[in-house]
Amino acid sequence: MIRAGILRTAAIGLLCCAGSPVSGEEPGPAARLDRGEGGASGERIAVSADGTGFVLSETGRPWVGWGFNYDHDHAGRLLEDYWAEEWSIIEEDFREMRDLGANVVRIHLQLGRFMISADRADEASLERLSRLLALAGETGIYLNLTGLGCYHRADIPAWYDVLDEQERWQAQERFWEAVARTCAHSPWVFCYDLMNEPVLPGEDKVETDWLTGELGGKFFVQRISLDLAGRSRTEVVRAWIERMVAAIRRHDQQALTTVGVIPWAHVFPGAKPLFHGEEAGGKLDFVSVHFYPKSGKIAEALTALRVYETGKPLVVEEMFPLACTIDELGEFIDAGQAIVDGWIGFYWGKKVEDYGTADGIAGAMTRQWLQYFREKAAARKAAE
Repeated sequence: MIRAGILRTAAIGLLCCAGSPVSGEEPGPAARLDRGEGGASGERIAVSADGTGFVLSETGRPWVGWGFNYDHDHAGRLLEDYWAEEWSIIEEDFREMRDLGANVVRIHLQLGRFMISADRADEASLERLSRLLALAGETGIYLNLTGLGCYHRADIPAWYDVLDEQERWQAQERFWEAVARTCAHSPWVFCYDLMNEPVLPGEDKVETDWLTGELGGKFFVQRISLDLAGRSRTEVVRAWIERMVAAIRRHDQQALTTVGVIPWAHVFPGAKPLFHGEEAGGKLDFVSVHFYPKSGKIAEALTALRVYETGKPLVVEEMFPLACTIDELGEFIDAGQAIVDGWIGFYWGKKVEDYGTADGIAGAMTRQWLQYFREKAAARKAAE
């Protein structure tokens, strides 16, 4: 059965040389919505003293994320498909997202574009990531760096697909070491999201494909294991998280860590957090969940959201009026403010005024969303 989380993520997609050693020397140049936001100061984002929210590290001022997933452009191209030749587009998009009121942008980094072998990173990609950090500082936008992406099967290196579980995890560690070493100096990294929507095989099932749920030519869901091999699900998740976080902490001890998950409590009422349960996710700094409320069922979505209130900050890392009206999504956001510390929607490289009748229903939906985002950001600013 294709999971509801896979269906909705892929549906969103339809809207639309030499390497350097991974380890070694440092690289070259390379209500809650109105509680405050980051800006030109470049203060790092930290977890508050009571552990339940975010603050700016130097002033202690509360911070709530309000921003976008910048996962592909309006033609479906991933960031790494065009950032080498069309950097001016990225600069324009970041300024547009800032002007819409964003203080955080979620970037999706593809493993195949950052690793040229299991233990060697791609220097050119790391240089472009450094350039992106500089742009974040120029625009006053914090970055959520989501890694290990395999969204386009054609971009996955042949060497990566033949690795067994432990070899694959080691390559993933090297990816995170390279990224964290490149980014450790920058206060504009809000967090490292270890992987977008990781999943596990069934208890008694051995899988053969690391990717799952192809829709629209993209794979947003990825397995971290093909075979539990007698281990509990908690054991596998805890071991994987601890290895990824340890790789990051070898170089960056300050930026926060998380994992963006499908909220199974929204799909299957009564389900409990796995990646963000205390036994498996103790090393993570905050909880990230992806919510797409259904029309007429906002109360049910809010009930599921509360399942992920674990005593850590909580971020709705993906949201969109995909299965509900914009008013209902607004109702979900307003009612969730008491427990949510960050909200991240979508921006696909087109300005509000550029969406017209030729873009059809999907374009009208996106236009509505961007208008709502801008108005909500303005209201938040006025309430400061």
